[in-house]
Amino acid sequence: PLIPKHYGVNNMPREEQDDLGMKIDKGIKVAVAEALERHRKLGESIAVWRDGKIVILRGEEIPVVGDKVAS
Repeated sequence: PLIPKHYGVNNMPREEQDDLGMKIDKGIKVAVAEALERHRKLGESIAVWRDGKIVILRGEEIPVVGDKVAS
């Protein structure tokens, strides 16, 4: 196999797991913010979950995400 069997998150020290988790969370937040901004600028709709229901937001209804997402 290309990846050794012992390689994986479960074999990482807890501190490294936590660091990896924070990096993943940050990356997801940045990616979502970028996708929302792209939809907003292009006027494309998105679907969101609000009060137990699916709601469609038009591009102009998508809120601007703060510039500090990547920090």
